[in-house]
Amino acid sequence: MSATSVTVWRMTSPPASQQAPQPGSLVAKASGVALLVVLFASFMDLLDATIVTVAAPAIAAELHASPAQLQWMLAGYVLALGSGLITGGRIGDDYGRRRVFLASLAAFAVASAACALATVPTMLIATRVLQGLAGGLMVPQVFGIIRSSFDPAGMAKAFGAFGAVQGLAAVAGPLLGGFLVDADLFGLGWRTIFWVNVPIAAVALVLGSRVLPESTSRHRAAWDIVGAVMSTLAVFMVLLPLVQGRDWGWPWWGFVLMAAGVLLLAGFLFYERSVVRRGGQPVLDPMLLRRRSFSAGLLASVFFFGAIAALFLTLSIYLQAGTGRTAWQTGLVIVPYAIGSIITSGVGVALAAKAGRALLISGSLTMAASQALLWFLVRDGQNPGYWMLALALFVGGLGLGLAAPILVNVVLAGVPGQDAGAAGGVLSTVNQIGGAAGIAALGSIFFAAVDSPVAGASQLDVFGNAFAAVIPVEIAFYLLAAVLMLPLPRTAAAAHSA
Repeated sequence: MSATSVTVWRMTSPPASQQAPQPGSLVAKASGVALLVVLFASFMDLLDATIVTVAAPAIAAELHASPAQLQWMLAGYVLALGSGLITGGRIGDDYGRRRVFLASLAAFAVASAACALATVPTMLIATRVLQGLAGGLMVPQVFGIIRSSFDPAGMAKAFGAFGAVQGLAAVAGPLLGGFLVDADLFGLGWRTIFWVNVPIAAVALVLGSRVLPESTSRHRAAWDIVGAVMSTLAVFMVLLPLVQGRDWGWPWWGFVLMAAGVLLLAGFLFYERSVVRRGGQPVLDPMLLRRRSFSAGLLASVFFFGAIAALFLTLSIYLQAGTGRTAWQTGLVIVPYAIGSIITSGVGVALAAKAGRALLISGSLTMAASQALLWFLVRDGQNPGYWMLALALFVGGLGLGLAAPILVNVVLAGVPGQDAGAAGGVLSTVNQIGGAAGIAALGSIFFAAVDSPVAGASQLDVFGNAFAAVIPVEIAFYLLAAVLMLPLPRTAAAAHSA
């Protein structure tokens, strides 16, 4: 898991415009190969999100990246991916999901190769943003192709396979990342974590060009490009001072920039109202925000996913720079978290229709308890053993499995059916923004603590105290998320399906 475990659990409600199976679809051709292609691509995207955090210290060391640059390598990917999700589904609906899927898959491979060739931090940040944009275009097509190509029974099996791929990527990411960094294959070190995407994408492109069916939406709507740009720019203006503020010395104009971002966000909502009045299809219909459960769900997602994303950045650095563990050993420590989430995710999905809200709150509180246990283990410069860390992270994974896979469905249960597609896209995007904001805000707290060590402190003391400083904030985030989940619908039943 990692910077963005957020991405690992990118469970989204596909747009309503994605229609029933069409002639010549996978139902007729019964092609398991086509499903394998989109699952390959999903695995690659999810793997890339989980693999980078373990390699982050090695990347920073070789490229001489500052803490702020390291944060942007992670947050830039997540933010770009979220931005791509805003319009990715619409582009596939209009121009063909197969065509857009293959094009974005090729772009993701090229961006991955460019990441592997990066020689300076700014180049890696830029190529990671390109990776995120390509992923944001690719992911909605996976859902669209599955929904437009299978009958209900086949669709259930296909999404079940997608869930299995998520779990596999969650486990494989930390292990593979740690192995590749430590193995230093061909002397490439951390660069192999990006090169590994290229052969996977090449196989998927060859097979996909032969077996994937084409599908489009029957109805086209004008794109809200202005709204998409305004929302992305507003989030960037808020996050930039958070990430760079420490390097800049927290100048007054950084706070002005942040305030301007908030004002631009307000302007974005005003503009979206005008789009609705003109009969257009906005990025975010402001009417949705009047639904208390949906607004609470958005805020809960920001805190919930923000805490997750920040955890794996700070944990990876603490384990390697503080306790002296290798990348491979760090991956082994993180794996129990993924295993715990896999164990409870099936339970969460099975019980969501009866106890969705209770599961979300229980999951968030369990993750807060896991963080409290972590704080107890690392406080005062302690160096806990593997099994104690594994236990604390395993408990956190149990909480994640209860909450994350069903969060979107529970939130959307209070949204009318005609708005479910748009609301699902907004919620999925906010999940990514929450991850980026968490990396920015909590990463700044972590690195500020690293820069202000007690005289004579050891590396373990410095990074242990920095990690311990972040954990109470993460606990507060999970508790806030639990409180904000109280107004959500009691179950994940399709109350809005009518």
